[in-house]
Amino acid sequence: MLSSVDHYFTVASVSWLGWYMRRKLEAATKDVKKAQEETLVSRIKDNENTEYGKKYRFSEIKNRNDFVRLHPLTRYSHYEPYIERMMKGEKNVLTADEPIIFAVTSGTSGKSSIIPMLKKQQGAFFMQGIAILYDSMRRAFPGTGRLQKDLKFFYTPRFRMAECGIQIGPNSSSPANSKRILNMYSTPKAGYDIMTEPEALYVHLLFGLKDKNIGIIEANFSSLVYSAFRALDANWDNLVHDIEKGEVCPSLNIEEKVRLELNKQMKPDPKRAIELRKAREDVGQVGIVKRVWPNINCLVAADSGTFELYGERLRELHFKDVPLYSPLYAASEGLLGVNIWPEDRPSRYLLAPQSMVFEFIPIEHCEEEHPKTTFLEDVEVGRVYELVITNASGLYRYRFGDVIKVVGFYNQCPVIEFQYRQGQFLNVRGEKTSENAFYQALCDALKKSGARLVDYCCAESLMVDTKTTSKDFAPGYHVFIELEKNQVNQAIHIPLDDSLRTVSYVYSSFRRKGSISPVRVYFVKSGTFQDLRAFLIENTTGSPNQFKVPRVLKRQDAVNFVMDRVVICQA
Repeated sequence: MLSSVDHYFTVASVSWLGWYMRRKLEAATKDVKKAQEETLVSRIKDNENTEYGKKYRFSEIKNRNDFVRLHPLTRYSHYEPYIERMMKGEKNVLTADEPIIFAVTSGTSGKSSIIPMLKKQQGAFFMQGIAILYDSMRRAFPGTGRLQKDLKFFYTPRFRMAECGIQIGPNSSSPANSKRILNMYSTPKAGYDIMTEPEALYVHLLFGLKDKNIGIIEANFSSLVYSAFRALDANWDNLVHDIEKGEVCPSLNIEEKVRLELNKQMKPDPKRAIELRKAREDVGQVGIVKRVWPNINCLVAADSGTFELYGERLRELHFKDVPLYSPLYAASEGLLGVNIWPEDRPSRYLLAPQSMVFEFIPIEHCEEEHPKTTFLEDVEVGRVYELVITNASGLYRYRFGDVIKVVGFYNQCPVIEFQYRQGQFLNVRGEKTSENAFYQALCDALKKSGARLVDYCCAESLMVDTKTTSKDFAPGYHVFIELEKNQVNQAIHIPLDDSLRTVSYVYSSFRRKGSISPVRVYFVKSGTFQDLRAFLIENTTGSPNQFKVPRVLKRQDAVNFVMDRVVICQA
């Protein structure tokens, strides 16, 4: 009863706050120049007496034009010395306020970075992001206002400690920073004490299946949900057996005290076990979510950019006829945008004019040493830009690598679609084939062949063992593809090369001249990308909550890992 009351007041308070913050957002979008100027001046004033603020003459900055004149465009290397000093305990270096965490980025497009995060930034993320997504979700899916539990796939990260005593680790949504609302989720609190992902995932699935009235299924990224439902397929019989018998699988490798707490929440439920077996026995995976949880309202997870593939697969299989809402555009650096159109596809985001100060570099100028930037209100619909941000935690005119496309305006504020991360492109001759362009070509080639994609990644020829390369001396692209079972004999390499030549004039020109060799396609065995995910999480600083499959492999050990799982090569 206490949990239900707490759940009710949490939902009610967040819903009211969402309504209020939505009104503030509406007002800000009607005068984005004012919103951006006020946000910038406030941040500059907060930090003008820091060592950094004095160096860059913050006291002279009164508006965005002053800011652009006095402060250069930056990348992470610019801040590294300052952040290292902060981690050793020096005060008033980059920010007047002390960070609450040093956030580790996922490192998808290269080396992980460490970003200081202030309490005010965390508060802004909740107020301007989480609260507004709840308001948008309730408008689109009124059932989300009911007292139903969420099945959320997230995991307790492992933190390390900086010399100054502040934690270093991911700042993405996790049980560690969501303690106040854990009662809203189907997993008992003891389940969040499990530190290994396979065992924690089993427990998430078990208690989610137990509850027929789940209302929302949720994760940071659609790739996490996709992995979870592949695990559900593999463990279905054991999970249903546990529900029938009323105890957690005895062979599950968890601490005994955790097992005892979880088993207190279990009781034999043969009726639910019969319902679950019936839900799957006829048509298997397709549409199983609606049959297992008949009162489901939506799936909440990011499905844009590198996650588009997983979103599509979920819509086709387990989540058929269930809405998928991709609510936020965010990064370790903070909140960037919010999706106030939950039912629209593809997912698009209204940039948050009071969360970040935005500048834009037209993509055709992003390789210049000192490119000119455009302000928020001056971008053009249909154009692609590299995004530059000034956040609340001491990053100024920061080029963090995201490329977006402006697809419209809401009042005066741009609406964008995420395109790709700059580090995630193929570039053997200066052609810079983006992740987005490659994915379009791959989808086109697969459509022609009739094959169904599970997952994929690429590598440039320099990264691949010379024993496997062709006799052609020209560099090229090596593509690793996992297809549904019994489809590995599909001819993909020729239509893929043709499609790439169609979507990229520059690639086509190099191919015509013989400067780039034809695409080589490697089919890998089933489960390779699940194993790659586990391998990279184990061997990097990333956590399961923030992991993104790299579309272009930059690590030699990762290339070797997938090469060891190749079953057929096409060239």
